Amino acid sequence: MKVPSGLPGWIFVPAAVGGLFVVLPLFAMLASVDWTRFFELVTSESSLAALELSLRTAAASTALCILLGVPMAAVLSRSSFRGLNVLRSLVLLPLVLPPVVGGIALLYTFGRKGLIGQHLEVAGIHIAFTTTAVVLAQTFVALPFLVVSLEGSLRTAGRRYEHAAATLGASPTTVFRRVTLPLVLPGLVSGSVLAFARALGEFGATLTFAGSLQGVTRTLPLEIYLQRETDADAAVALSLVLVIVAVVIVVGSRGWASRAAL
Repeated sequence: MKVPSGLPGWIFVPAAVGGLFVVLPLFAMLASVDWTRFFELVTSESSLAALELSLRTAAASTALCILLGVPMAAVLSRSSFRGLNVLRSLVLLPLVLPPVVGGIALLYTFGRKGLIGQHLEVAGIHIAFTTTAVVLAQTFVALPFLVVSLEGSLRTAGRRYEHAAATLGASPTTVFRRVTLPLVLPGLVSGSVLAFARALGEFGATLTFAGSLQGVTRTLPLEIYLQRETDADAAVALSLVLVIVAVVIVVGSRGWASRAAL
């Protein structure tokens, strides 16, 4: 059977099953919300503190991802040297590592007796189990999302406009700033949103490296986990808040990126 899309009819069956697999649990959670206590549950002191901390640290980690990820994506997409594939694999490693493993790795790097942390301790700088640790944990797991998205955009864009600008006498920095970045802006926005969403939902690495201190390191996912043990209704309500925030950000950014691409 043929359909106007040009796809075989059977392909819509597993596609529909996949869609239901993603959407149905969200509807199940929505149906489980205690709407009579919803605002009471999501506006408690601990809930608001966790939400505020999550948004603040996710924004900081996204900024750090942009600062580090844009040069990384440029190097991976525009360079050619021995070991490049190995470097790419290492950059993308946090995508497949269990988050708790990432947390342990960060702890043994920036902890009190860590590779770098022991020297920072001498200087009076403490990172583990602080808000800074939350930002670093979120950045560690979110950075590959921005790099992958932006590297794909850079490869798709090609290099003809960059070559033209260089031929006209523009320096490499000017070409990168005035040509390359505007050309891949939609990809940068998409990657930044993916990084923000991943940072917002980070749990394992944060718990291992930063702990769970209210107002300092207890982000919304950690608050949901703790509430699940004592008040299931609060956990469901807070989960819905996290879903709503993520949906608004992703949908809004995709619309902006689509307009920017026109």
